[in-house]
Amino acid sequence: MEFFIAINGSQQGPFPIDQLLARGLRPDTLVWRAGMPQWQRADSITELAPLFASSPSQPPPYSAPPFGAYATTPPVQSTFADKDKRIIAGICALVGGSFGIHKFFLGMPGPGLAMLLVTLLTHFWGGPIMHAIGIAEGIIYLTKSDAEFHRIYVVGKKHWF
Repeated sequence: MEFFIAINGSQQGPFPIDQLLARGLRPDTLVWRAGMPQWQRADSITELAPLFASSPSQPPPYSAPPFGAYATTPPVQSTFADKDKRIIAGICALVGGSFGIHKFFLGMPGPGLAMLLVTLLTHFWGGPIMHAIGIAEGIIYLTKSDAEFHRIYVVGKKHWF
C-alpha cells in the first residue's frame, strides 16, 4: 500500500509505508492513498497508527552518587556462628594441628588431608612440623577479627596461614 504525503505545501509520493517516516511523515502530516475520498491527517489512518506508537519508555535521568558514596565497601556482618567458627578453628589448630583438623572444620579437605598424611606417612616424624604450622595458624585465627576471619578463611578459603 502506498501513500502520497503533503510536505511544505507540495505533494510527494507515492511511498510505501516503510519509507514514510524517512520522507518526513509526522502525525499531523496530510496523507492520501487510492480509495480515500480526501486528504487526512496521518495519525487518523489505521494503517499508519503503528508508525506513531509511543516509543519505549526512557530511563530516568542519570544523577551521579554523592562523592565518596562508593569509596569503601560495607563491612561484613559476621554472625554468631562465624565467631564460633573462628574460635573452634583456632582451638582445633592449636590442639590438633598436626592432623589438620582445623582445615577439615573450615571446609578445606585438601590441605587437611595433606597435613594428616605428612604426619601419618612419616610415622609421626613430620608431626612436629605440622603441629608448628597448626599452632601458627591457630594464633592467626584467634587474633583476627570476626569479619576479617570470615572474609579470608570462610569466604576466600585461604589454605595456608
